Amino acid sequence: MKNIKIEIKWALIFVIMMLAWMALEKSLGYHDEKIADHPFFTNFVAIPSILIYVFALLDKKKNHYYGLMSYKQGFITGFIITIIVAIFSPLAQYITIEFITPEYFPNVINYAVSSGEMTQEAAEAYFNLKSYMIQSIIGALIMGTVTSAIVAIFVKSK
Repeated sequence: MKNIKIEIKWALIFVIMMLAWMALEKSLGYHDEKIADHPFFTNFVAIPSILIYVFALLDKKKNHYYGLMSYKQGFITGFIITIIVAIFSPLAQYITIEFITPEYFPNVINYAVSSGEMTQEAAEAYFNLKSYMIQSIIGALIMGTVTSAIVAIFVKSK
């Protein structure tokens, strides 16, 4: 457990950032009156997400590997963070939907149906807590692994 203390710290920072991002989206209206623009705006979360991985790998490099970290060590660090984030993703989705933005699913379902993008049944099947919990785990694993692979290239020792 001591060997992954840094990864646990940064994974928790990542989850907190995601919850703060959801609160930001809601406060800016992207979960209700600007819901049509939500798919575009939400992509900007990649910026703080990547920065957290950069800071995490630099932290591990400096404080665990004493300034010398290989690509493999960097990738493994990022992947451990990814696994922890994926484990916490369903809880983060629950907190988001129950406390931060409980009206999100009704709003997005209504928008998807009224804009003709989905039928009522398809929208209800896609936009629900169980579906988003599953999507969050898969998304965290895929995006976290890719981010780890790329960030490790730049953070490794020369």
